[in-house]
Amino acid sequence: MERFFYFYNKSNSMEYNFSDDFLINNKSKFQIKKADTKYEGSISKDVGSEMLITEKEKLSLLQEKLYADGSQSLLIIIQAMDAAGKDSLIEHVFGGVNPQGCEVTSFKTPSAEEYSHDFLRRHSLALPAKGKIGIFNRSHYESVLVCKVHPEYNLNEKTWKDVKQFDEQFWENRYESIRNFEKHLSNNGTKIIKIFLNVSKEEQKNRFFDRIKEDYKNWKFSPADVVERGFWEDYMMAYERAINETSADYAPWFVIPADQKWFSRVAAIQIINKHLEAMNLQFPPLSEKEKSALLESKAKLESEI
Repeated sequence: MERFFYFYNKSNSMEYNFSDDFLINNKSKFQIKKADTKYEGSISKDVGSEMLITEKEKLSLLQEKLYADGSQSLLIIIQAMDAAGKDSLIEHVFGGVNPQGCEVTSFKTPSAEEYSHDFLRRHSLALPAKGKIGIFNRSHYESVLVCKVHPEYNLNEKTWKDVKQFDEQFWENRYESIRNFEKHLSNNGTKIIKIFLNVSKEEQKNRFFDRIKEDYKNWKFSPADVVERGFWEDYMMAYERAINETSADYAPWFVIPADQKWFSRVAAIQIINKHLEAMNLQFPPLSEKEKSALLESKAKLESEI
């Protein structure tokens, strides 16, 4: 995807904006085979690194305003195939924000206790409070992704006794539950951004080899990742269906090319910053009494000099 927008900043250098390029329009069917995995535009990695620094400074200020405003929260959902760069994106994009106002939750296989509740409960418990940013590294979408590819996993919920029960109506109900869940959050002050890091099968293979060859990366590799790679086409179909079923104005999906990690980070942070800016956040205004007390405090401090 070579589309991009640009403008000249005060220093007369060109700045690019990718925040609108990867939005999935829910009015037309998303086709994952037509979605780019690689950025082939004109900016270099060095320029992208400079952009990331600028955007991180902006994100830090916006997060402070979100915290001070205290009327809304931001939930960022990140989904991807293994080795697409979820962890490193979170590290590089959010490394400069105040940890008091931002929390990352990584969802692994549900525990026995979590399976004893509905599939959305553990995600509800991890939602960000007003004034904060919550990041889901994987999310409730695993119930229509990995559980769609491996429907037998749903039997752990004990509500169903046979995989034959996971018919089309079952999946329709799951998508409906997710839509309703996200609509409810949106109606109550939580802005939702959903990001799919779209890595190619070839690039995933290269990153797996890298994890195997480099001793300090061995811990990141699991033989199970190669097993799941064998279900690649099934996962692509599951992602395509989930994105089409759940992309909405109140909870949009963004499909970002992920073969170059530097680019996916820049695109993601621009999307996040744009949505924070659109929340119309305000620092709390001071009352006349508070302004008077502020001036009085200033005078006292100055008198100490």
